[in-house]
Amino acid sequence: MNEPRTAPVADDAPEEDVLPDRVPPEAPETDLDDPTLYLNRELTWLAFNRRVLHEAADPRAPLLERVKFLAIVSNNLDEFFMKRIGGLKQQIAAGMSKTSVDGRTPTEQIRECHALCRGLHAEQKRIFDELLSLLATHGIRIVRVADLSETTREQLREHFRTNIFPILTPLAMDPAHPFPFISNLTLNLLVTLRFPDDAEVHRARVKVPVAKDISKRLIPIDDGHTFVTLDDLMVANLDMLFPGMEIESCARFRVTRNAIVEPSEEAASDLLEMIETELRERHFAPIVRLEVEQDMAPVHRGMLAAELGLDEVEDVFETEGMLAMRDLFELAALDLPDLHDEPHHPVEHPLLAKDRRNIFHIIRENGPLLLQHPYQPFATTVERFIDTAAEDPKVLAIKMTLYRTSAEGKILDSLIRASRNGKQVAVLVELKARFDEAANIRWARRLEAEGIHVNYGVLGFKTHCKLIFVVRRDYARLRRYYHVGTGNYHSGTSKLYTDLGILGCDEDLGQDITELFNYITGYSPPPHYRKALVAPYRMKQAILEWIRREIHHREAGREGQIQIKMNALEDVDITHALYEASRAGVKVDLIVRDTCRFRPGLPGLSENARVVSIVGRFLEHARILYFRNGGDEVYYIGSADMMKRNLESRVEVHAPVEDPEMRQELRLILDAQLADQRSAWDMQSDGTYIQRTPDDDTAKGVQETLIGVAKRRLAAASLHKEKKIRSRLLGHFQRRLRSNKEQG
Repeated sequence: MNEPRTAPVADDAPEEDVLPDRVPPEAPETDLDDPTLYLNRELTWLAFNRRVLHEAADPRAPLLERVKFLAIVSNNLDEFFMKRIGGLKQQIAAGMSKTSVDGRTPTEQIRECHALCRGLHAEQKRIFDELLSLLATHGIRIVRVADLSETTREQLREHFRTNIFPILTPLAMDPAHPFPFISNLTLNLLVTLRFPDDAEVHRARVKVPVAKDISKRLIPIDDGHTFVTLDDLMVANLDMLFPGMEIESCARFRVTRNAIVEPSEEAASDLLEMIETELRERHFAPIVRLEVEQDMAPVHRGMLAAELGLDEVEDVFETEGMLAMRDLFELAALDLPDLHDEPHHPVEHPLLAKDRRNIFHIIRENGPLLLQHPYQPFATTVERFIDTAAEDPKVLAIKMTLYRTSAEGKILDSLIRASRNGKQVAVLVELKARFDEAANIRWARRLEAEGIHVNYGVLGFKTHCKLIFVVRRDYARLRRYYHVGTGNYHSGTSKLYTDLGILGCDEDLGQDITELFNYITGYSPPPHYRKALVAPYRMKQAILEWIRREIHHREAGREGQIQIKMNALEDVDITHALYEASRAGVKVDLIVRDTCRFRPGLPGLSENARVVSIVGRFLEHARILYFRNGGDEVYYIGSADMMKRNLESRVEVHAPVEDPEMRQELRLILDAQLADQRSAWDMQSDGTYIQRTPDDDTAKGVQETLIGVAKRRLAAASLHKEKKIRSRLLGHFQRRLRSNKEQG
């Protein structure tokens, strides 16, 4: 295999978009507590978004997929300000000045994050302009109302008069009218105007009512592939909102509010009420960012910053071009197959394809099944599992954890049907799933209304594990069946995220899951688990022990190897241990999607380690643990990332993968991702990333490769099954023939 050629992301990338290079002390005097060894959590997460943004700039990607990546980055940055910047600002407000493990104060972190974000905004604008030009060659345009023909403008004006104007509410801003409340992430117009022959200038705010039941941001005209923005249509028709007034100026702005609101648990009578209170308070939470059009007058920008309680220099972001690029999801959704990735159609799991028997029989007869989404469909694996449990008369009880789900999936309907069929059903609904709290409250109430026992988890811990547990009477005994997954029970994200799951009925693991549910739904103390790796009590300790075990193997002259695939590596203790392992000669391969504190390639310290990030059409979401263990290999999959919050303050579960064929499948995933030449990025020792570039521009990324693997595996299994059927038929025919001959 050819060695990858590497090239920087962009030769002209703004300097502030590069992670600050803090040179660590040279080995062997390296102190593993030195802050320079640990990359900053927030900055490395922003670096991940730089890699995602690169997909929007990559000419190898289909055009509308590039638009999608532009929208993803915009959406991600919104959430970043709501969660991470919001949290840092809370620390400052509380007077916290303690430095992070990487040696930064909250103020320093915000300052460096703001610099990176401004660079990302500038790059977004550059890519957006490029994409607009390319889209125009395919007849797709976003145009200004003022540039349209008079006839088209009149048609749009009538649309505005009929469908938009009645719901708009201009709000004056003067001594008689206090500064209006500005909703989170809404687009607004700041209008300055005056009465004719009056020198006094007045100001008003108009909210742009983008919502699925009101209007989309992009309004199609003509053939449906030419659009105007709703806000531009409003600007073009301000005379209807302010009849008889002279419009001096109009500029767009947008605010982002802190999403971290933690009301006291004593302030509410129960957890459900507490979360509802939090949602209400989040609506009025402090503002952490103000985005304004570049053309907004400085005096107006200053006024907004002052009214919103923001620092005009630090907290105000000027945007050239389109604000709220997350709305480009509307454009990316155009039904133009030639401008999208080739459609992906998941293929059936080889052991489930065309086998319509009871899925519990298949699991019992074939052993555990490894599920790979989105390469295999969620509907015919996980949803089939719980749907069968709802109808199977031998199933006595169903328990599951619900962190995020979707209205279009069948999970909730199956649980309700199971309850109506007389089965015991218990569901752990995590109400504190960030940004899904309101939906989870609705699901919880719907389930409770159907008589299902709903629990909200362990006090003080989020329940983040992904478990379905089924008790079934098999013959004369009870058998435990389960699904352990790395991703949420969400049919929508199952098509977009790469995740793994196990369907099985192992006695020891089933007993572990039984005891775990007793703990999270009741008061029983955490037990000693036989096989399951469970946080917050044992998981972190076990992983640290396994890392040290690899060091001992290496010191004994055996090969040491650690491979971990995860979304984030933030926990300092795990990072510290991985440095120790690499320094001892253990080969450390880390496949980390976004946040990563670890720095590979440091002389005398992490030369035996590498960090790889995969960015492709699907969001990498699966977690895999691998330890060579002197040849007695250890494989686990599960829900936890290597983050302090996951390991110490969440209920997480990793399950062992012991079946040889399933291990081969995990080995293929790890090897393919580490060898990828299209979608892989290598972290450098200073924390920056370089994308691998293949010698062959037609090379496929690992996700496309795994799509092909799933198809070939199904085809091979089908051929094998067909041969077995033919063999059985042939044997049957030969026996009948012999019998006929014997009977004359």
